[in-house]
Amino acid sequence: MSNEQEFDLTPSYLLKETLILACGNILFADDGFSVHVIEKLQDLLTDEEKGHVALVDAGAGAPQQVLTLIDESSKVKNITVVDVIDYGLEPGTIEILTKENLPNPEHTRVDSHEWPLSTTLNRVCTENDIKYKVIGCQAKYVSEPDVVLELCEEVENAVDDAVKIILSDIRGN
Repeated sequence: MSNEQEFDLTPSYLLKETLILACGNILFADDGFSVHVIEKLQDLLTDEEKGHVALVDAGAGAPQQVLTLIDESSKVKNITVVDVIDYGLEPGTIEILTKENLPNPEHTRVDSHEWPLSTTLNRVCTENDIKYKVIGCQAKYVSEPDVVLELCEEVENAVDDAVKIILSDIRGN
C-alpha cells in the first residue's frame, strides 16, 4: 500500500472556459490599467459567471508563466488579454486587437523580460482552438522604474470602457 497521494497541480484558471488575463504592473502608473480592470470585474461578475470566468493578474509574466501552461487538457475556450499599448493614440483610447491585427514579432532570445505576448498568445490559441482578443488601452505615462500607483485621468476613465466590453462578451450582449 502506497502512502503517496496524487495531487492535481493544474492551476484553477485552466479549469474555466473564459480567461481574462491582466498584463502589466500596478506599480508603474498606467501600466496598472489591466489590474484595475480585473479588480472591477471581480466586484461585478455574478457567482455564476465566476464559475466559468477566471480573472488572472499575470503581471508581466503572461507569456511564459500563464499562457505556456495551456494545453489540450485545459478547459479554456476564450482568452481576453487586457494591457496597455503604445500605438500613438490619444491616451485612454481603447483598441481591440485580434489575430488579424496583433503584431507577431520574432522571439529569438531566452529572456523572460523580452518574451513577446502576442507571439505566444497566437501560438497557444491556434494550437488549442481558443478564441482570443486583446483589449489594449493607450497609455499616457508608464513610470518604470519609478513607482507611481495612480493611473492618469484618461486611462482611469478607460477602465469602465474595458469592463463594459468584457462584460458584454461574457454575457453575450
